[in-house]
Formats: sequence, structure tokens, C-alpha cells
Amino acid sequence: MITIRRAASLAVAAFLLTGCASVTPIGRLLDDAGRYDGETVRIKGEVQGSAGALGIGGYQISDGTGTLTVLSESAPPRTGSTVGVKGTFQSLFTLGSRSLAVLREQDRFDP
Repeated sequence: MITIRRAASLAVAAFLLTGCASVTPIGRLLDDAGRYDGETVRIKGEVQGSAGALGIGGYQISDGTGTLTVLSESAPPRTGSTVGVKGTFQSLFTLGSRSLAVLREQDRFDP
């Protein structure tokens, strides 16, 4: 009986952790920027452009729902590569239906 409970508890924990690690579409972040402002999120997509110097930089990721600028304290990935990024979403301002926002990179992961 204890073994079944333990297995069930592990299954529930694994399910919850998987949900926490989900990727948020960039379009959703931009459409509801106030909700996600200051939150840690994960995105993935294709690098559209990047710039860096002295080991720091920025790059844009597009996932088909939108494009978001990522600020990084490490060298940016090359243009055309597909990456996953975990970071803090920051809504800089919203004007009408357009939001200007960035993601401050904390970590990269394989998509």
C-alpha cells in the first residue's frame, strides 16, 4: 500500500514539475504583458538576429506567434539557430495593442 502511494505521489510531482517547465508562446506574453511582467517564463524559437560584444549581447527569438528581444550576459546564439530560453519577462510599455518587452536571460536549454 505504501508503495502505491509513493508511486502515485511521484507521478503527481512529475506532472506538476513538467507543467512548471512548459514553454509560453511569445504571442501570449505580448498580448497579456501586464500579467507576465516580472515573471520567470520559458520560450523557444528561432534566433532572428543577434548582436554582442565582450561576452554580452542581445538577440531576437521568433516562435511563429511573435518576436521577443532577449538580453543576455553571455554571448548570444547564432542567427538561424533554434534555442530555448528561461528568463524574467519585463514589459517596458504598452501603447494601444502593441507591447514593447524584453526577456532577461537566466538560462538556455535545448528545445
